[in-house]
Amino acid sequence: MTQSATLQWEEGGQICSAHWHSENGIAPHKKIQIADDTLTADIAYRLACEGTAMLYKGDFQNARQLLQALVRRVDKPSKKSTRADRVSKEKIKSPLDTFNLHRLTQSQRARILGMVLIHVNADHTIPLRRARDIAQACHEAYGTQETSYVISLRELLGVISAHEWRKTGVQVLTRDDEEVRIHPHYGVFSPVRSEYIDLVLKAPLPEAIKNSSIAFDIGTGTGVLAIILALRDVQRIIATDLSDRAIACAKENIDHLGLNSQIEIHQTNLFPEPKAALIVCNPPWLPARPSSSLEHAVYDPESQMLKGFLSGLKDHLLPNGEGWLILSDLAEHLGLRAREEFLNWIDQAGLKVIAHLDTKPTHNKAFDRADALYAARSKEVTSLWRLTQK
Repeated sequence: MTQSATLQWEEGGQICSAHWHSENGIAPHKKIQIADDTLTADIAYRLACEGTAMLYKGDFQNARQLLQALVRRVDKPSKKSTRADRVSKEKIKSPLDTFNLHRLTQSQRARILGMVLIHVNADHTIPLRRARDIAQACHEAYGTQETSYVISLRELLGVISAHEWRKTGVQVLTRDDEEVRIHPHYGVFSPVRSEYIDLVLKAPLPEAIKNSSIAFDIGTGTGVLAIILALRDVQRIIATDLSDRAIACAKENIDHLGLNSQIEIHQTNLFPEPKAALIVCNPPWLPARPSSSLEHAVYDPESQMLKGFLSGLKDHLLPNGEGWLILSDLAEHLGLRAREEFLNWIDQAGLKVIAHLDTKPTHNKAFDRADALYAARSKEVTSLWRLTQK
């Protein structure tokens, strides 16, 4: 488990305790109230807003309904809150203000919805009426546990959802009339945005591949880009990542597709030791601090991974080799990074741009005018930047 501490509460006149787990790194709650099926949504919402967590001891399906009722209340603020929000929006002067307000709102929302807690046995079973079998889902996410633990119901439902995605998989392309599916693990970014995969499929391979058919996939995650390169007949691919979950996920996907003879997995930061004719990287797209371990695939504080890739690329490319950087310009539309700054990093790294392939996003948020970041998302372009040594 990512974070483990002790949670204490009073029940039946006795002090009880269990391990506390939070992927968001939230400290164990200090105020905990036992809750059951008699708890109304209005009271639960008030308790959550006041900072009191509710350890549910009733029916599991009723707990889910309670959480859904809290979602409705969080997403439909009171008239007083609406007036305050209107005043806040009037003070917003830039896309960056909009982004920061959005992050704050999401953080507050997550805090309230994380106040419904579930006690899970060491064998990943839930001692509640009508509780579904979640043992396999929790074992995939957290591994073997020696003692019971407490988790927020919202996080638990995320674990269950990730388990379903892992079983079903995500189709990334069709090969010989058969679907190629990637099975993401919990905590590993799912390749649901197919537009960047299409860019890697369409980009012309560098001439250097003909003489030395070796490529690197930096920050491989599910292994999807390494797999795409293997399907494009690159003979040797070294995929790297630091995350234990990503390494396990990539290995499973590569093994499932029978590509072990072409793809190696190295657990290392950025580049492996040798040089390559092609080096691909799809870093986190937004230079901001992640609020949980699950957000590391989206947020890259101060563009550390992006800068690290650019600064080390030149020294790891074979002559006439190319680096393929997959990057959205959403950060530019949000005021988080300027295009000139990005191009300057490329220049300072001793690199030049051969070309870039562009595509527009196809996900629903890009067309949802009600989304807080719609103004930026509607302008977003995802690019595959072809880079080489000056």
